[in-house]
Amino acid sequence: MEPGNTITYSLSVPEALVQGLSFQDSYAYLDDWVLGALGDMGIRAWYQPLNDIATDQGKIAGAAQKRVVGPGGGPGAVLHHVTMSYDIDADKMLEVLRIGREKLSDKGIRSAKKRVDPLRRQTGLPREAVIERMIASFGARYGLTRGKVTDEELARARELADTKFSAPAWTARVP
Repeated sequence: MEPGNTITYSLSVPEALVQGLSFQDSYAYLDDWVLGALGDMGIRAWYQPLNDIATDQGKIAGAAQKRVVGPGGGPGAVLHHVTMSYDIDADKMLEVLRIGREKLSDKGIRSAKKRVDPLRRQTGLPREAVIERMIASFGARYGLTRGKVTDEELARARELADTKFSAPAWTARVP
């Protein structure tokens, strides 16, 4: 993920929102609004199981989920996170990603470089305009309430950045 070249968003929702859906269907359900937002920008996009958003020109986004059991085994939550390619240095991407032949053949392509097609090229819009249109589309569908990060939340985030997320044990970790 390169600052300025990606658009990321996360949804934190009660597990009950996706109850009864298969794991695969929950991805598509939580990103359905994005397909509408992209359509409003002139991009015909669809969900490519398990976790990609694709167009005729290539992949533009990938999703990940983490499911968390609630305290005492109570109601849980789903953290749904998406990274979208706004612009890309395809050569750099190939240097840092480990993309196996199986992954490429599953997608019916020979080159990871040709697999991703960024939003900048497809829309011609500045990154900030794409983000604002996505927010407006989400708001039109579900409503929005603007929030603010509290001083305590910001202090905790800075503490974690300093003590955990900037440490080599975290940044050089290979899962």
